Amino acid sequence: MIDIYHNMLWPKYKGAVFTEAFSHARGKGQDVRFFHISATGYGRSAYSSVDTSYHRYPYQILFDAPYETIPAWKVSLRLMREVFRSRSRLILMPGYHRVEFWAMLAACMLAGKRRGVFCDSTMRDQADHPLKRQLKRFFFRQCDGIFVYGQRSAEYVIAMGADPARIVYRCQAAALPHTYSTESAASMRLANAPSPDRPRFLFVGLVCRAKGIEDLLRAFVDVRRQQPAATLVLAGPVVESEQMPQLAESLGIADAVQFLGAMDIDQLAQQYCRATCLVLPSHTEAWGLVVNEALSYGCPIVVSDCCGCIPELVQDGLTGHTFVTRDVADLSRTLLRATRSFADVAVTMRHCLDVAAQYSPECAGRSIMEGCLKILEDARA
Repeated sequence: MIDIYHNMLWPKYKGAVFTEAFSHARGKGQDVRFFHISATGYGRSAYSSVDTSYHRYPYQILFDAPYETIPAWKVSLRLMREVFRSRSRLILMPGYHRVEFWAMLAACMLAGKRRGVFCDSTMRDQADHPLKRQLKRFFFRQCDGIFVYGQRSAEYVIAMGADPARIVYRCQAAALPHTYSTESAASMRLANAPSPDRPRFLFVGLVCRAKGIEDLLRAFVDVRRQQPAATLVLAGPVVESEQMPQLAESLGIADAVQFLGAMDIDQLAQQYCRATCLVLPSHTEAWGLVVNEALSYGCPIVVSDCCGCIPELVQDGLTGHTFVTRDVADLSRTLLRATRSFADVAVTMRHCLDVAAQYSPECAGRSIMEGCLKILEDARA
């Protein structure tokens, strides 16, 4: 038996991936159990409620309270107790960055259980601290498997002392509408994509400085000088509720910028199909699930070079472009370049859909379970 833990039930993408992992395990005759420490937390429910329709697998929620309200000692004791009581031979931990996960690691070591850990960190989103580096090296070296999202995450854990042979790749994917199909996505894209002379740039996520929105607004000023018909659409909760709209006004681009607020995945599907490209100008981004979403609708992307989904999802000139993080001038140049690179909607769409298919929930779920089985097989060798 295998036990897989995650922080919260709230993320739809985790539900989609775990559903596929469960299906793959069942097909292999393998027993697997799933645990979520809490249903939600850290304000997630303010953006959307928990949608259990994406969690089509058996799971247990350990605490009936938002994650941040539960004392760390209480979470630690509960997780240690679950590990000691479990008959499973392998435990997958949610991470390494909280004291309760260290408690899980200690319990696994004391109970003699095989253990793995999920890691989404990269060298570009983690500041280097000597003491933390030593702690991470210890943690990773005690794990029989490290489940990472992509190459940049793998480079990070190797730099922290992980054995490359213990790394499991392709464990990340986006949740799409239940009615999604590549055929309908392609049809929507071809029918709605804007013309190159009227580009429509789209951002999806929290509208705040950490996501590079101020950089994007300033870069769009120059884009508008050269492409007067260009528009910028921001879909997501506006964290700095007054500052960003006021900045757009002061820059003289308010008439070309739309703040749409939070949108559900069906509404976002329409936005991806109507955009010249998705823009993700984040100052730090472990992966960037909105990139998976955009590509699934044939929409190319422009991302800052700190994003973890490079190089897997961003193929220069085919599915997207990168620019130097925080470099407003480079972002402006790259947005203008995108209007030329992706002028052939049909060709670009096919490249995007092909890449997205390699990072589907099915692929991610299969990778997780194949990694688990390899850990158990290595233990028997």
